[in-house]
Amino acid sequence: MESSRVLIIGGYGTFGGRLARLLADEPRLTILIAGRSREKAQAFCDRFDAAAQMTPALFDRNRDIEAQLKSLAPELAIDASGPFQAYGANAYHVVEACLRLRIPYLDLADDPRFVESITQFDEAGKEAGIFVLSGVSTVPTLSTAVIRRLSRDMTMITSVKGGIAPSPFAGVGLSVVAAIASYAGKPLRIRRNGHDGTAAALIDSQRYTVAPPGRLPLRRLRFSLVDVPDLTLVPKLWPQIQSHWMGAAPQPALLHRALSSLAWLVRLRIVPALRPVASLFHRVLSVLRWGEKRGGMFMEMNGILQSGEPVTRSWHMIAEGDEGPFVPSIAAAVLIRKRLENITPVPGARACTNDVELEDYEDVFAQHGIVSGMRERKPFDANLPLYRQYLGEAWDELPAPIREMHDATGTWVAEGRADIERGKNPLARIAAFINRFPKAGRDVPITVTFESKDGREIWTRNFAGKRFASVQYEGRSRDEGLICERFGPLVFAMALVIADGKMQLVQRQWSAFGIPLPRFLMPVGNTFESAEDGKFHFHVEIGFPWTGLIVRYRGWLVRR
Repeated sequence: MESSRVLIIGGYGTFGGRLARLLADEPRLTILIAGRSREKAQAFCDRFDAAAQMTPALFDRNRDIEAQLKSLAPELAIDASGPFQAYGANAYHVVEACLRLRIPYLDLADDPRFVESITQFDEAGKEAGIFVLSGVSTVPTLSTAVIRRLSRDMTMITSVKGGIAPSPFAGVGLSVVAAIASYAGKPLRIRRNGHDGTAAALIDSQRYTVAPPGRLPLRRLRFSLVDVPDLTLVPKLWPQIQSHWMGAAPQPALLHRALSSLAWLVRLRIVPALRPVASLFHRVLSVLRWGEKRGGMFMEMNGILQSGEPVTRSWHMIAEGDEGPFVPSIAAAVLIRKRLENITPVPGARACTNDVELEDYEDVFAQHGIVSGMRERKPFDANLPLYRQYLGEAWDELPAPIREMHDATGTWVAEGRADIERGKNPLARIAAFINRFPKAGRDVPITVTFESKDGREIWTRNFAGKRFASVQYEGRSRDEGLICERFGPLVFAMALVIADGKMQLVQRQWSAFGIPLPRFLMPVGNTFESAEDGKFHFHVEIGFPWTGLIVRYRGWLVRR
């Protein structure tokens, strides 16, 4: 296809604007940035220099849609406006006009009823020879693509759950907030333990840690049940699933709690709905922003492999900075680019659950610094070395000397040399004495004995006769997705992050006697493992904000 004229309804909005930016480098496209304000459309087009031809356009769904489409003459129409929950009696007027004019159509709808009912136009789409795809967004398009990937060698899927955690700085649009407010506190149909039942939206919750292997995880977040197309579509696509759940973790957590509390007013029938306060809540979200400037998503499933072995698999994705809001628009961008190469979805109307694969997403993820990865747990995984089990598919990214040092069970010993520095602060000296850290010295002989037992590793370090030990294990509950190291009553929870040929041990939280301690008082220091001259090297720094450096030791080890 030499060129294509694409209409984006809501083209200067949150997701329509991101879609336009994803396509801006394609010179074969003429992109009509449409909405009810030509001024806003013009301002959006003037914002950046694009290879595609960006053209502002006026489009009002409350006017004669067919006449507007004829005037604009698009070869593909995309509805990225919403909220689709509020379209009412005129919900499918754009779809119907596209069918009459034989214009292929897709939308970024997240309303289950809108997406599922699109099939009523299936015969009309086939007769017109065009595709009509609904829900071309994170759910159900990306979520079902992930399920296909995770289940590719399974004979049965028993449960699926997932969640989306937008960054608090993502700039959630009013249409999204209005959609959530429309169903908050109301009963949603879900499948649980083999039975169809209901649970309250924004109230039914669970905690989860989004943690791509070898990457810095998100903080452990509370996800609350949301009304998405997956709740009805996934059990139909995979009827054997016994339990299915999808949630979201709006941030900051305080506002999430506030929204859940307000949802109880609907649940208890004190108020009919939260829709009237959607604008207020949107303004609050726009002002009160704090936390990590990163968002993510997870999908987790339990199933049975072809060997008959049970397995738990999970897919994790993290988008840094301002990249997260691009994710809902990626599937539409993929389909548009494929269409330019004459790869077109088959005619008919349906939810977009089989037209985009995870591989398509991963190509775009790489361009935007979005990281993703999979984890797997089998009954006998407890026999694997700790770091290999924790890192999963990221294990192979490590340099060989680091893998060799950690790839063992039972008991093994490594020897080497180290340089040791000690802090001068009196408090630092006291802390070093209590923890039995070694004295300062150059080229000090070191022996480390590793003992693996019951999924834990005991590390006993011997610096020229000065010994101290710690216990490492994979975190659970609050420390899920992290490696914990215990020194007496103190437990430090760390992420293993692979970057630039190194494995960094990044402190995320800590506790004493099982009681969580403030993060702003947490130990600081640059700690990593690396490979130099074919040897395993270590660099460990331990200090506190109020003491400065306590101890720093760095050197090399070889297994005996």
